[in-house]
Amino acid sequence: MIHPFSTCDLAMLREGRSRAINAENPSGAKGAGGMACSKLGPSRKGSPCIPLIKQGETITLAHIRGAGVIRHIWCTVTDQTPAGRYVLRDLVLRVYWDGEDTPSIQTPLGDFFANGFARGYAVNSQPIAVNPKRGMNCFFPMPFGSEAIITLENQHGGDVPGFFYQIDYTELDTPPENTGRFHAQWRRQRLTALGQDYAIVEGIQGRGHYVGTFVALQTLERGWWGEGEVKFFLDGDSQYPTLCGTGAEDYFGGAWSFGGKDAQGNTQEQTFCTPYMGYPFYARDDNFHNDYFHSECPPMRAFYRFHIPDPVLFETDLRVTLQQIGVNELGLFERQDDVSSVAYWYQTEPHAPFAPFPDAQSRWPR
Repeated sequence: MIHPFSTCDLAMLREGRSRAINAENPSGAKGAGGMACSKLGPSRKGSPCIPLIKQGETITLAHIRGAGVIRHIWCTVTDQTPAGRYVLRDLVLRVYWDGEDTPSIQTPLGDFFANGFARGYAVNSQPIAVNPKRGMNCFFPMPFGSEAIITLENQHGGDVPGFFYQIDYTELDTPPENTGRFHAQWRRQRLTALGQDYAIVEGIQGRGHYVGTFVALQTLERGWWGEGEVKFFLDGDSQYPTLCGTGAEDYFGGAWSFGGKDAQGNTQEQTFCTPYMGYPFYARDDNFHNDYFHSECPPMRAFYRFHIPDPVLFETDLRVTLQQIGVNELGLFERQDDVSSVAYWYQTEPHAPFAPFPDAQSRWPR
């Protein structure tokens, strides 16, 4: 069994052996941490990071053989180089469990940690935390039975320097019982289809439970954007879902347009972070200043909802969608916006192969 630690059971003794993989101990071997030499001598920060990921290169961050559970992933990297400012969308994270040929996790690095639009910003939730400065952390437990491989591909326009990381895991003698494998999938529609729901994830086959949604939204129309309902189509649902919410801001835990007021008395959405739901980022500036053009861009909004106390269970299949419905002075209307997302879930293997992954430029924010 995989037991999450809490204040109630922290004193319980556990099975397994603690291990960690980083640039100084890339195999996670016992007694092999911090051995690299620096000018200060042996075991004095001789290899704190992967110094360079070349353009087009795929590096293996971890190759763990045997059974275990990944408990924590931490990493940090620059968000721009002379070759461009979209590093967090240009680096692609993939994870493979137990010898599978297709990844169970495939997402831009930043979006996996709820940092959309290739921008680093603070996130304060239970499973995902991003701390100053771009200290990205994931605490989703990730069990495996025989093997875990974590890779990072550089699809940036140039080399990326200085990738710092650590993967903390528990080594086990036997595979953990009655556990699904962790999955995460990134999707995007640069322009949603009028009157058609955006698919956060579809084609999931098998038994499992859905545990989280991250959405990065660039609004392309006027008016309020958040009347669209989140729908969960479970176990053969076709036209209508079993679970259907009451609106996007409701699903992400807010109400009444996340409303506040600015100095002029105009409605101003308010960002927030809580353990399971949040609106950590809002901006309408692309954070890139040039003497020859302005830095304004379509408004960017990022949201997360983690179904940890309330996982969505499915027995055979799952599809999750988001309506694009807004409100203006004339009432409800069908919107078209730029939406990207990460879905997080556990399921039995094998999983259905993911859709083809968009190229780097197709992932860039507007």
